[in-house]
Amino acid sequence: MHPRPSPIAATLYTLRDMNVDVIVMHGPTGCCFRTARLLESDGVRVVTTGMSENDFILGAGEKLVDTLTEAYDMFHPKLMGIAGTCASMIIGEDLKEAIATADLPCTVIPVESHGGSGEGDNTVGAIMVLDAAVECGVIPRSEADRQIEMLEKATEVEKTRGMAQGKYIKPNFGDSKENVAKIVVKALKDGKKVAFVLNVKKETSYLFSDIINFDYTKINPDNRPVFAANLDENIGLPRIRQHAVNIKSQLEIQTDFITGGLDEYPVTGDVAAEFLKDKDLDLIIVFGVPHAFPIEEFDTESVAVTDGPRLVEPLKELGYTHVVAELDAHSKTLGTDEIVFSDFGSMIRSAIGWLENDNHN
Repeated sequence: MHPRPSPIAATLYTLRDMNVDVIVMHGPTGCCFRTARLLESDGVRVVTTGMSENDFILGAGEKLVDTLTEAYDMFHPKLMGIAGTCASMIIGEDLKEAIATADLPCTVIPVESHGGSGEGDNTVGAIMVLDAAVECGVIPRSEADRQIEMLEKATEVEKTRGMAQGKYIKPNFGDSKENVAKIVVKALKDGKKVAFVLNVKKETSYLFSDIINFDYTKINPDNRPVFAANLDENIGLPRIRQHAVNIKSQLEIQTDFITGGLDEYPVTGDVAAEFLKDKDLDLIIVFGVPHAFPIEEFDTESVAVTDGPRLVEPLKELGYTHVVAELDAHSKTLGTDEIVFSDFGSMIRSAIGWLENDNHN
């Protein structure tokens, strides 16, 4: 019942992950404006054909050809993408015909996405990009099939455990980050067995990784937390693999167990749970996509850190003891190759500082 990301936005992000240089949005100037502007921070040039009311009736094939040509002359890309929108796809604009007419000396990936693609699931837009990229020879079929499987599982997770369950969920900013951070630090100080699980999507890993980026020896040098993370640098598109490389080189703590790649978050939660099940834990902190982790299988205190205020209520229902929300994870991590400060990570470091002051006193 509440607004969700559209297939068009997923199309834009997935084209970005293909390392396209330019995306042409075939639709009105305001369509997916925020996503398009954010992607400029990631080095992707996003332009629009600027369809108007007359184009909705008479078609805008010539506008698309002209925009493709102008964008090529301006940016000289090696790889371009066209993202369909509701306006252009509903009237049946032919993206492939426009590509053939423009006849540019570069590869152009046509994606016929729109807001009602499939059942309106945002992942449908990403799947369309993968299929189109195979057809254009940009990625192999095997990689597309692997990613499509992950995207279908991601949709299942959202519909059964997340914010796409069909009911209206009121935004909720969760528990006090300060109080929950003190719980985490106290557990480590008291010698309790604590596990951190990074289960995160793509570039948002730069923000959520900050939560574990502290020196545990300042709390209790004899009580190292367990750390599992989906930071496999050998899985995914080149941009996604590089994120994993960057983060692992910047973390203060080594990973005990790699659960999978950054695009495998729908299934890496289960892998992490299997790894932790015999660890006799007192506290589990899951951050990124915590609803993909089966917390209900653990009889222990737990913390979920999410970037979605509408996920706070479902996470509590799943069984998490404490839930905190980080805001604007996507906008804070676009265009970066370094770990970004998170509110909860900052609170943990502050709690360590308070602990050190108490010890000195």
